[in-house]
Amino acid sequence: MRPLACAAVGLLLALPCARAAESGAAPDVPDVPDAIPVLVVTPGLRAEDAFAVPASVTALDVDLAGRGGPGVGLSETLRRVPGVLSRSRQNHAQDEQLSIRGFGARSSFGVRGVRLLVDGIPATMPDGQGQMSHVDLASAARVEVLRGPFSALYGNAAGGVVQVFSAGGTPEPEWSLRLGGGSHGLERAHASARGRTDVIDYSVATGVFRSDGFRRHSRAERRHGNARLEFPLRGDGRLVLLANAMDQPLAEDPQGLTAAQFRTDPRQASAQALAFDTRKEVRQNQGGAIYERALGAQVSLRAMAYWGERDMRQFLAVPVAAQASPLSAGGVVGLDGDYGGADLRASHEGRLRDRPFALTLGLAADHQRQHRQGWENFAAGQLGVVGSLRRDQRDAASSRDVYAQLRWEPVPRWALNLGARSSEVRLRSRDRYITASNPDDSGRATYRGTRPVAGLVFQASPAWRAYASFGRGFETPTLSEVAYRPDAASGLNLDLRPATTASVELGVKWRGHRDAMLDLALFDAATRAEIAVLASAGGRTVYHNVGRSRRRGLEAMLRLPLGEAWTLHAAWTWLDAHYRDGFGACDAAGRCAVPAGARIPGVPRAALAGELRWSNGRGLSAALHLDAVGRMPADDAGRTFAPGFATLGFSAGQEYDLGQYRLAPFVRIDNAFSRSHVGSVIVNQASGASLEPAPDRSLWLGIRVSRSAR
Repeated sequence: MRPLACAAVGLLLALPCARAAESGAAPDVPDVPDAIPVLVVTPGLRAEDAFAVPASVTALDVDLAGRGGPGVGLSETLRRVPGVLSRSRQNHAQDEQLSIRGFGARSSFGVRGVRLLVDGIPATMPDGQGQMSHVDLASAARVEVLRGPFSALYGNAAGGVVQVFSAGGTPEPEWSLRLGGGSHGLERAHASARGRTDVIDYSVATGVFRSDGFRRHSRAERRHGNARLEFPLRGDGRLVLLANAMDQPLAEDPQGLTAAQFRTDPRQASAQALAFDTRKEVRQNQGGAIYERALGAQVSLRAMAYWGERDMRQFLAVPVAAQASPLSAGGVVGLDGDYGGADLRASHEGRLRDRPFALTLGLAADHQRQHRQGWENFAAGQLGVVGSLRRDQRDAASSRDVYAQLRWEPVPRWALNLGARSSEVRLRSRDRYITASNPDDSGRATYRGTRPVAGLVFQASPAWRAYASFGRGFETPTLSEVAYRPDAASGLNLDLRPATTASVELGVKWRGHRDAMLDLALFDAATRAEIAVLASAGGRTVYHNVGRSRRRGLEAMLRLPLGEAWTLHAAWTWLDAHYRDGFGACDAAGRCAVPAGARIPGVPRAALAGELRWSNGRGLSAALHLDAVGRMPADDAGRTFAPGFATLGFSAGQEYDLGQYRLAPFVRIDNAFSRSHVGSVIVNQASGASLEPAPDRSLWLGIRVSRSAR
C-alpha cells in the first residue's frame, strides 16, 4: 500500500478520537451485533425465526468495516460459523475451500457437497458443482448457513446450505465508496448506490480487486457488478430483479507444495506451475427475477426464474509426455456454457385442529449446458500456450424436483416439522472428437432419490429450545467428477454412483439479554458409496466410490456480552470424519492401503474461531481475533498432514459523522505473530504436493466514505 495512503488512513483513525476528546462527545453509532436475530429463509421453504426451528442455523451480518476485512471472499465471514471450514487457498484459480461438517472436503476446486444460493438464485449447478467467485461480499447484507438434516430440502449435494443476501435500498438515497490496500499487493475498491422511493427499492454496486499474491505466481484480478431492484406491486406483492456480472481475466495458480517445499519456502510456486504458466480466466453473467404475492389472508405464492452464462479457460501443468497418449485430453481446459432454472412454490398458513399449521409445496427445474474442450498446453516448443485440439464434447446436466414442508404445533410448546424432496438428476455427454485411435465416448446417467426430513422442537422456557431432527440426503457425481476415468481411458467415468447419507441431530438453543446466545448441536451422519478422490495430478482429478463413511461431532456457538463495552464470540467444532470401510489395494488378510477407520482428508478434528470485541458505543471499536485449526490429513492413507495452527489478529475501526457524510476508516492485522502455517490442502495430490500455505503477517488498511440525503 502507498505510504501516503497509509498515513492518511492512520490520520483518519486518530482524528475522530481527537475531535471527540475536544468536544467531550462522539457520534452515537450503535454497534452492529454479530449474530442478527432475523427471520431466516433457511431451513428453506418459508421464513422462520432461527431460534424456533429444529436445525443448526446461523445468520451473520456482513460487517466488513467493523472487522476491517477486504471483502474478497466468503471465508472472511464463514469462519465465524461452527461446523464450517472455509479457507482462502491463496489461489484464486481454484476458488475458496468450503466444507460443512466434512461434506465437500474432497473438492480440489470450486465447491461440492454444499448448496450455495445468492439472493435466492442457485450458485450450485444441477450436478452439484458450485462456485463462489462471483459473490460480491461487499454488496451483501447477511449470510445464512444451515447445517444438518434439513439441508436435504435443498436437493442434490446438500451437505449444508450457504445463502448470501444482497443489501436492499435505504430509506434515503445513499452512495458509498470503499477503498483499501494492504500486504502482498492487495488493492480493493468498491462503490455502491442505494435508495428507496414509492416505486422502487434499489441497490447497485461495482468493485474491483487486484493482488500480487502471498506466493509467487499467484497474481489475480477480478471485477464485479451487482444490482438488486425491488418493485412493490398492487395488493400485497413484490417483484425483485437481480443482475450479477464477474470478470476474472487473471488468476495464476501456484499449485500445492510438498512438506519439504513448505518448510524450505512457503512462498514458492511449483516448478511445473512456472514452466506451464498455470492460470485461469473466467467470465460470468447472470440475471434473475423473484415474484411474490399474497393470495388472500392464508395463501402466498413465490416464483423464481434465472439464467446465466459462464466461460472459463484453464491452463494445467500436464506433462508433455503424458499427452502423447491418443486418449489424452490435453493440458488446457475450456468450458463455455449457460445455465438456468425456475422454482415455484405455494405456502398456506392456517390452523389444524385449532393449532398453528403451515404447509409449503413446490416445484423446481434447473439445467446446465457446457461445451468442454481440451487442447495441448504446448505449441512450437513453447509451454503454457494453446496447442492442438484433444477433446471436444457437449455436456449437460438437469434436475427436476418436487418438495414439501409442513410445520404444525400439535400442543403448546411443541412444534413438528416434516418435509421431503424428490429429485431426478441427469448427466449427458456427446463426444465430438472421434478419431481412429479415440473412440466415441458419449454417455449418459440418471440418478433419482426421494429424501425425507423430520424435526421436533420443544420450548422449555422463553429462553430455551431443545430439538431433534433426522434426514436423508444424496449427492450425485458432478460433470467434473465423471470427466476422467480411473483407467486413464477417454470418456466419462459413469461407474460413479451417488452417495447417500442418513443424519441425525440433537441440539439446544438459548437466548439471553443484550443478544446473548448459545447454540449446541450433536450430530451423526452415515454415508454409503462415499465419493472420494482417487488421484490428483497435473490439475486432473479422478474420483471413485469407497464404501461407507461417518461424520459425527459437536458444535458450539456462543455470543456473550461482558459488561457494557465488551462482547465475546466463539465458534467451536469437534468433528470425527472417517471411512468405515477399507479400500485401495487389499491383501489376502483384508488389510487395505486405506484401512477402515482412516480419517477423511481435508477435515480437521477441531476448529475454533474466537473474537473479543470492544466498543465505546459511539462509533469506535476494536477486536482481537483467534483462528485455530487442528492437524489435518491431506490424503486417504494419512501419509501427508497439514500441521495444526493458531493465529491471532487485530482489527479496529471508527465511524465519524460529518452531517451528510460519514467516514469509517479501519485497519486489520492477520497472523500478527507471522506464524508459518498451511491454510488449505489439495486432497490426494499424487506427487504429495498437497499443502497450500497461508500468508504470514498481513496488514489491511481502508476507509469507507458514504453520503446520504438526510
